[in-house]
Amino acid sequence: MFVSPITMPGSVPASYSDAWPKDVGIIAMEVYIPSQYVDQAELEEFDDVGAGKYTIGLGQARMGFCSDREDINSLCLTVVQRLMERNCLSYDSVGRLEVGTETIIDKSKSVKTVLMQLFEESGNTDVEGIDTTNACYGGTAALFNAVNWVECSSWDGRYALVVAGDIAVYATGSARPTGGAGAVAMLVGPNAPLAFDRGLRGTHMQHAYDFYKPDMVSEYPVVDGKLSIQCYLSALDRCYSVYRNKIQAQWQREGLERRFSLNDFGYMVFHSPYCKLVQKSLARLVLNDFLSHPNPNMESGPFSGLEAFRDVKAEDTYFDRDVEKAFMKASAEMFEQKTKASLLISNQNGNMYTPSVYGCLASILAQFTPQELAGQRVGLFSYGSGFAATLYSIRVTQDATPGSTLDKLVSSLSDLQARLDSRKKVPPAVFADNMKLREETHHLANYVPQGSVDELFPGTWYLTRVDEKHRRYYTRRSLDEHGPLEAGLLNSVTASEHIPSPVKKMPRIPATTAAPEAVSITNGEH
Repeated sequence: MFVSPITMPGSVPASYSDAWPKDVGIIAMEVYIPSQYVDQAELEEFDDVGAGKYTIGLGQARMGFCSDREDINSLCLTVVQRLMERNCLSYDSVGRLEVGTETIIDKSKSVKTVLMQLFEESGNTDVEGIDTTNACYGGTAALFNAVNWVECSSWDGRYALVVAGDIAVYATGSARPTGGAGAVAMLVGPNAPLAFDRGLRGTHMQHAYDFYKPDMVSEYPVVDGKLSIQCYLSALDRCYSVYRNKIQAQWQREGLERRFSLNDFGYMVFHSPYCKLVQKSLARLVLNDFLSHPNPNMESGPFSGLEAFRDVKAEDTYFDRDVEKAFMKASAEMFEQKTKASLLISNQNGNMYTPSVYGCLASILAQFTPQELAGQRVGLFSYGSGFAATLYSIRVTQDATPGSTLDKLVSSLSDLQARLDSRKKVPPAVFADNMKLREETHHLANYVPQGSVDELFPGTWYLTRVDEKHRRYYTRRSLDEHGPLEAGLLNSVTASEHIPSPVKKMPRIPATTAAPEAVSITNGEH
């Protein structure tokens, strides 16, 4: 019998003959958000659109963005190293690393292989996993792969590490205010405070051109806005129906005869292209509960006064304003209780693409106490255009005692609001200049970025140059520099001592010699 030399916290050694590992899920999380943002109200004025178009119509307050100093590789380097440092993890304790992203800067080389430079000092090259791509769904696919790996015969007893990261940018126009940027890293293993419900995933996959990126030399997508909303809502309907059928079948096998409804989720989080769509999506689930119930109570409760909609067909209501208005009103209290808190990062930073739904999960963890979270079932809806979607659930551990894994996970995210508040607001004109610069320099060779390193948070990885063969070089801004995030990083290490791995000196990715002051921009070798 093979026994792994590495054990997970609180677990027995892995064995191929043992039963499934218990409570596989998310043990630790880290979120990275860029250090600069543009105010959406100011952007409304700059774009000469009506006041409230972005702030009320989309439900967005601020939008984070990256200068040309950051790309998908640097975002993922930053969030991975922060997770490892804050949780006192050694790199040899990771046996799988998978990245979910749609931000492609190389059509062959994966982001995961770039991240392997962080593992060099440990000598650990035995790390499975690779990049996974389908619009905003790649992070969820990577997470499912990680969970499946821990639960399968290939697992060797080590952690899986999942990274979801993207830079969401749009051409000038109505879609630009729905951008954003960021990355989320998640440590996966057994005995997790956030355990995946086995067998409870409702998935829907279908072909559509709602949002896609056919231009290989541009960061910008092609978007059919109306079709994108229809695809999102139709996928939500299908996934919710499949999930409901599966959980009811599971309950029946356990001897329970009851109907599933949205009330069975303590919290419900969604992929968030913009906050207003999330509010409409929760209302959509209430509509689904209403239509699927054989005898809903329309005299009192959330379904009161909805008799006129009893015979509508869900597929006919994607753009029905009367249905939307009625069910947003009916779900208003539920939205406040189950979903509103999840929109902290989305409202303040925008759409991060693959990390979006996990930023929403982190927002929940950051704003509730372990005691409030303990024992709750959390529903998550992940959507990626093209399109791919899954609605699934996780169960929060019952153990909320001080020093528990849940307590430490919540503590590690408790500074999210402070991180958001510590960013620098820039004028819309500066934001527009940054977007123009990215547009003009995307995929250039022989390029030295122009963005200021001083604007980055301490500990942030950044691009130093791209050579004549398109090879990219990175270095890390020192953690010793005084900045708004440094105290949070140092304090969180103590709060995360539950992972018994020695802290090692973090390796530096080889950097080039000091970059010349003059910026050299050529087309290079394309």
